Amino acid sequence: MQFATTNSPFNEEQTDLLNQLLPTLNESQKYWLSGYLAYSGASVSEAAATVDVEAPVRPEEAQASSQQAETRDITVLIGTQTGNCESLGKEFSEKLKQQDLSVTLLDMDQFKPKNIKNVEDLFIITSTHGEGDPPDNSLGLYDFLHSRRAPKLDNVRYSVLALGDTSYEQFCQTGKEFDHRLAELGGERLHERVDCDVDYEEPAASWFSGVIAELQKNGAAETVPEKTPDTDSAAVETPGQPIYSKKNPFKAEILENINLNGRGSNKETRHLELNLEGSNFVYEPGDSLAIAPENDPELVNQLIEDMNWDPAETITVNKEGGVLPLREALTKTYDITTLTKSLLQKAAGLIDDEKLTNLLLPENKEELKTYIEGRDLVDFVKDFGPWNVSVGDFTGILRKIPVRLYSIASSLEANPEEVHLTVGAVRYDAHGRSRKGVCSVQCAERSSIGDHLSVFVQPNKSFKLPEDHTTPIIMIGAGTGIAPYRSFLEEREEAEAEGKSWLFFGDQHFMTDFLYQTELQRWRTDGVLTKMNVAFSRDTAEKIYVQHRLLEEAKEIYSWIESGANIYVCGDKQYMAKDVHEALLTIIEKEGGKSREEAETYLADMRKAKQYQRDVY
Repeated sequence: MQFATTNSPFNEEQTDLLNQLLPTLNESQKYWLSGYLAYSGASVSEAAATVDVEAPVRPEEAQASSQQAETRDITVLIGTQTGNCESLGKEFSEKLKQQDLSVTLLDMDQFKPKNIKNVEDLFIITSTHGEGDPPDNSLGLYDFLHSRRAPKLDNVRYSVLALGDTSYEQFCQTGKEFDHRLAELGGERLHERVDCDVDYEEPAASWFSGVIAELQKNGAAETVPEKTPDTDSAAVETPGQPIYSKKNPFKAEILENINLNGRGSNKETRHLELNLEGSNFVYEPGDSLAIAPENDPELVNQLIEDMNWDPAETITVNKEGGVLPLREALTKTYDITTLTKSLLQKAAGLIDDEKLTNLLLPENKEELKTYIEGRDLVDFVKDFGPWNVSVGDFTGILRKIPVRLYSIASSLEANPEEVHLTVGAVRYDAHGRSRKGVCSVQCAERSSIGDHLSVFVQPNKSFKLPEDHTTPIIMIGAGTGIAPYRSFLEEREEAEAEGKSWLFFGDQHFMTDFLYQTELQRWRTDGVLTKMNVAFSRDTAEKIYVQHRLLEEAKEIYSWIESGANIYVCGDKQYMAKDVHEALLTIIEKEGGKSREEAETYLADMRKAKQYQRDVY
C-alpha cells in the first residue's frame, strides 16, 4: 500500500518522500527501521515494554504485518443536489465499515481534486441535475478530471452509482461521464456502473452488494453479518416510537392551506402548515420536505376505463409480496403522468406495434422527444392501446411515483412541531387536454384542513445559513423560491442574529404576487431584513427581473461579497439561476476590476467555500 494524504497523517511532500524510500528497502532494513521508530516514539520504559530493538521481527509476524498493510483504503465521494446521494453514501459507508474496512466519506467539494491520484479504491455516488448537469458540489472535481491537469489513475480501482430521472433525456449523464473519464485516466473498474431512476433503493442495494462482493473476492473485506441502517431519516430516535422516513413516511395533518396570490393572479401559490407532532422530525432552514403524492382520481379512472380493467382486481406492488386493489395501486404507487423512453421501450416488449417500434428507432430521436413531452399514460394508451396484456404485466413496467421535494418555509425554532411549505400549483394545456401537477394540485385542490399528507424530511447540507450569525447574507429568488428565505429570516429573528440580510425577490405583479409581503415588510421594519429589492416583471413595459436589480446594486453587492457575505439563489434553474449567475460574474468583473476568467475563478472559489449556494430546480 502506498502512503497518501487521504490514508495517513503525512502531508503531500512527506508522502512523496516515503513512497520513494520504502520500495528501495530490503527486509532487514525494514525490520531495523520498524524497531527504531517504535523505540524513538516511546519513552524508555514504554520502549522496553513494547519492543526489543536488538531482536529481529519473526518472518511470520512480518508477513502478517505486510498483509495488513496491503489492505486498501476506500474513499466514497458524494455528488448531490437534493440529499439522496448523501443518504446512500452514509448507508454504503456503514456497510463497508461492517466489513472492517477503512472508509472515508466526503462530499465532492470537501475533497481536494489533486489528491485523487493518491486514492486506492474510489466509489462515486452522484446524481445528475436538470438536463445532464453535474450537481453544484461536484463541479470542482468534475472540471478537474475533465481538464488537462487530470493525472493518470493506474493504481485506482473504482465504481460509480448514478442517480437520475428517466423523464430527462440525459439520464444519469453525470455518473456516466465520471465512469467514462475514470476509465480513460487508467482507473480499473472494480464493479460495473449502476444507473438508478427515481425509485433508486433496489438498484442501489444491488450495487452495494456487488461492490462488497468484489472487495471480498479481492481479499479486502471479511464476510460480516450486515445491519441496514435507516439513513434517510431526519428524525430523532425515541425508544418505543417508530422511525419515520422515506420508507415509512409520517402522516402530517394539514393545519392551514392558504392561497397567497391575490384575486386576478395568473398563479396559485399555496402556503401549507403541517403538524409534525409525534414525528420526531428535526430540520434546519434550507432543508426540504418530501411529499409522497397521490395521482388524480379522475386520471386513474380514465386509465382504468380506457384499458377496460377491473378496478378491484388485486396486483402485487413490491418484491415483498404486498398486494393492493388496482385502483389504489394506480392512485398511490405507480407513476402514470410521465412518459419516458425507458417506459416506451418496455411497452414495446409487451405489444407488437409497428408504429411504436418505429418511434423508438435511433433516427427518430427528435420525434420521440416531441411525443413524450407533455403526454401521460392515458395519451399513450389512447395512441397505442388497448393492449391484450394482463394488468400485472402492464403495471410491472411502471415506475413508482417519485416523491416531490419542497424547500421548507419555516424555522423549527419559531414553529415547534410544525413545518410550512410554499407550493405553486402547476396547470397547463397540452395535446388537447388540461394537465395538472401531481403533488401541487393535490395540495391545491384535494387537500383541506384536517387532511393528511405523507411526508419525510430531506436534509440539504448544500443550502445552509452560516454558523456565524454575524455573517451577512444575500438571498435571491423568484416565485416559490422565496420559501427557504422565509425560514432563514424566521431563524435569524429567533436567534436575534446581528448579521445583515438583503433580499432580492421577483414575481409577475406587485398587487397579486408579492408572496409573504406583510411578513417581509415587518422584518424590514424590525431590522431582521436589512434591505429588500423587488422586481415584478409584468408591471413595466420592459420586463424587469431579479438579475436586473442585482446589476443596479452592483457596487454595494460587491462590497457585501468582499466583506464575507454568503449568496443564496433559489428557484428556476433553466432561466433565473443562469441569469443571476451571469449577473454575479458581471458584478465581480466590473466592480472587482477582474478579467472574465478571474471572475469565474472568484465565483467558483466562493462556491467551494460555501459562500455561494444554490437550491435550483
